[in-house]
Amino acid sequence: MKIGAPKEVHEGEARVAITPESAGHLQKLGHEVFVETGAGVPAGFTDDAYRAAGVEVMKTPAALFKMVEIVAKVRPPTDTEAKRLTKDQTLISFFYPSSNEALMDLVKSKGATAIAMDMVPRISRAQKMDALSSMANIAGYRAVIEAGNNFGRFFTGQVTAAGKVPPAKVLVVGAGVAGLAAIGTSTSLGAITYAFDVRPEVAEQIESMGAEFVFLEFDDSELPDGAETGGYAPPSSPAFQEKQLAKFRELAPEIDIVICTALIPNRAAPVLWTRDMVEAMRPGSVIIDLAAERGGNCELTVPEEKIVTDNGVTIVGYTDFPSRMATQSSTLYGNNIRHMIADLTPEKDGVVHHDMEDDVIRGATITHEGEITWPPPPPKVAAIAAKPKAKVIVPTAEEARATEVAAFKTQTRNQVGLIAIGGALLLFVGLFAPASFMQHFIVFVLSVFIGFQVIWGVAHSLHTPLMAVTNAISSIIILGALVQIGSGSFLVILLAALSVFMAGINIFGGFLVTRRMLAMFQKS
Repeated sequence: MKIGAPKEVHEGEARVAITPESAGHLQKLGHEVFVETGAGVPAGFTDDAYRAAGVEVMKTPAALFKMVEIVAKVRPPTDTEAKRLTKDQTLISFFYPSSNEALMDLVKSKGATAIAMDMVPRISRAQKMDALSSMANIAGYRAVIEAGNNFGRFFTGQVTAAGKVPPAKVLVVGAGVAGLAAIGTSTSLGAITYAFDVRPEVAEQIESMGAEFVFLEFDDSELPDGAETGGYAPPSSPAFQEKQLAKFRELAPEIDIVICTALIPNRAAPVLWTRDMVEAMRPGSVIIDLAAERGGNCELTVPEEKIVTDNGVTIVGYTDFPSRMATQSSTLYGNNIRHMIADLTPEKDGVVHHDMEDDVIRGATITHEGEITWPPPPPKVAAIAAKPKAKVIVPTAEEARATEVAAFKTQTRNQVGLIAIGGALLLFVGLFAPASFMQHFIVFVLSVFIGFQVIWGVAHSLHTPLMAVTNAISSIIILGALVQIGSGSFLVILLAALSVFMAGINIFGGFLVTRRMLAMFQKS
């Protein structure tokens, strides 16, 4: 099978659908690979790099379309490109069929098969082909970098001889792939990061990345129903939207950077950051709207442009964030494409078997054999982020604090009880035990106390074979054995020596294993 990637003609698009690396993988599947001359130059891939990878470079797009059987693109085809398709050809690209019906009709009229990479179903097996997630990950990262480029202060707080710099406060609206990437980048730069999503079940993911989840108080009846969204954020109810906007109005005066990522498949972007919220923000604040291509989450966003409002807030509505990191984006998208082609050629014989019974291929195919096959039926397997069967009840901030206080009181009562029992036991032993026994018993108690304090004072994430419960027990054993080893009884000396030997294996073994673990993380 002959596969080709033309040069992208959309203004400002720097990505390419096939890289020299992905071309090598396609060749291993039995395919021949072609690119249009200059197709990879904006992404940093020269024609010579393609030739070195065994790719044939075509001089014109018309010659490329005539030569290949599969056309791989990034952007949806132009009318000119669609008219070049023939009955036996397959087009693989982003397509956005819900807003490109006329283009879909044109491809259907040519009899070509069209696979939309934006329609790949979000099921576990399709993650390697999920181009939307690949590009969203890059867009989320780049959004924070773009925000830093337009923000007049550090992200992280600093205390210097010249004065104190407070950390930036960042709000990420939407915790999908792009939102999580933005959260990770923002927290790694030292900003105080807040995040909101209509799906309360993602709160744990947000908090695990070092951000604070913005809670809303709502009834179960107001909770968005995401059962059929395939892991995407679902539409919100009017009551939920009102509470959401009220919360954002409360946060707006304190937030320095807002990164909007909220999108719903096949719908216009919901307006979540209104004009009055922009007006409430401080001068120098920045809004990055990743939903600008679908209308924008910010009411004042102008797609493709960066504007500064009258009160000094910068609003960035660029729609080409992945293209601004074209080399990385092309590499990931090229991998998505080659995995899709690998599924189309399961026999690895270079022959396409377009299996319309396959969930992934059927879900992504929008035209086939002269028919429009979009929208596809629901996949036969569950989505990656399927909605839980039971409603998730998210506690309010007050309820969370009350739970923490109750847990602290319970823990305190338990500790006081244990101390009282231990004190009574020590008093009893002290009254009736002989002096020789008490000497050893005191050593034992102190060993237990020290071992407990040392081990339980270490975070679980830092536990190693050197810093573990068994080492605390061994330290108790070895201390007691060392005290007893000087006893005059042969049997006691023998048992004490064996105790020192066995406890030493665990203690010194912990040192050796820990050194080996640390060596694994040392840079060569």
